[in-house]
Amino acid sequence: MKYDFKNNKYFFRWGLTAFLTIAASICFYYLLFHGNSIKTGFHTITGILMPVLYGLVTAYLLTPVLNYIETKLLFPLCRKLKVKENKKRNSIVRGIGILITAFLFIALIYSLVAMMLSQIVPSIVNIASNFDTYISNFTKWISKIMDDNPELGSQITFLIDKYSVELENWLNDTVLTKTSQVIMTVSLSVINILKGLWDFIIGFVISIYVLASKEKFAGQAKKMAYAFFEQKSANRLIKSFRFTHNTFIGFIGGKIVDSFIIGCLCFIGTTLLQTPYAALVSVIVGVTNIIPFFGPYLGAIPSAILILVVDPMHPLNCVYFVLFILVLQQFDGNFLGPKILGDSTGLTGFWVIFAITVFGGLFGILGMIVGVPIFAVIYAAIKAVVNTFLRKKDLPVETVKYSYLKNIDEEGFHQLDSRLQRNHEIKDQADFEQNKKDQEEKNVGEK
Repeated sequence: MKYDFKNNKYFFRWGLTAFLTIAASICFYYLLFHGNSIKTGFHTITGILMPVLYGLVTAYLLTPVLNYIETKLLFPLCRKLKVKENKKRNSIVRGIGILITAFLFIALIYSLVAMMLSQIVPSIVNIASNFDTYISNFTKWISKIMDDNPELGSQITFLIDKYSVELENWLNDTVLTKTSQVIMTVSLSVINILKGLWDFIIGFVISIYVLASKEKFAGQAKKMAYAFFEQKSANRLIKSFRFTHNTFIGFIGGKIVDSFIIGCLCFIGTTLLQTPYAALVSVIVGVTNIIPFFGPYLGAIPSAILILVVDPMHPLNCVYFVLFILVLQQFDGNFLGPKILGDSTGLTGFWVIFAITVFGGLFGILGMIVGVPIFAVIYAAIKAVVNTFLRKKDLPVETVKYSYLKNIDEEGFHQLDSRLQRNHEIKDQADFEQNKKDQEEKNVGEK
């Protein structure tokens, strides 16, 4: 019996599976026992490619702007002027579109930096120049509290006397001896900032070239997909990338707009409340609001401490600010955010917190920002795989069918008898039908 190894997909799949299994095992071994080396190598490669990464990210974010300028402004103008459509005309339109996009991008960066510097720098200079006064006022406030509460004062005095020697030894043995290390760290931070700025400038230049040939790059990527995968798999892959693109653009773009509005509302509110350094506080709250869920609180904590230190004799100002931030966060979470973002991720509150926690722990602040859309894509991929296997087994894909499932046998589904179950089924079915309707309307709109 002869086997056609060349054309037999059975052997190919088994060979590919074996290869991938061995490769995954090797990767797991090196990740487990040589994780630091892999991490170092990864950082080295990303450091070298950082300008390219900046360029790709910038081009990706500017692509919708360029598309809008071309489709809504330049091409209609060409049709109005009766300019004949040809390759040369398209090249000129593309060049003008890139120039306008680059100008708008530079103008936006310059405006934001100028506005922030004009508001923030004087605040920081004022804080630095009056730092001794603020500390003195804060000390007086603490002394007043201790005088008004003798028991608390005696307890604090006891703790100070108990740990003052240990604190002094720690300062002499640890802090002062590492002054040179601190200076070196600060110097390296300044160098890294300058290097990051240079990488960004180079990346911006690279983004111009990427924007000029974005259709060609997209075509090459699709060509590779159809070359290495079957037609059905390639179609599924391209659809997945399109979903990823829509998720990222919808979430990141919406979050930036949402954070800008929250920053403006915070500035208006803090100005009316006569909060010290309203502009600085509003910038902190607005920037940290980009981080989902935890962002407003992360910005409110240092802002509240700053307000309390600056004006400790009026602690109610700090209380009013915290209450205002709580109200602002509720407004953002329940009204403004859903209006702008919609259901761009399709994740529940639990999975949002999970994504922020995991990706924030792995990649820091950047992970907290992009963790939600990344996990949304992973979640959608797992959901698609699970639904595919369920359909192959002729089982329903609606989660509501399994919420109160007892078991499945030859006779069919057996549900738990519960009034609560029925109420949840009605609600979940209504949500499912509404989501289905919204998706159909979205698909019609995209077409």
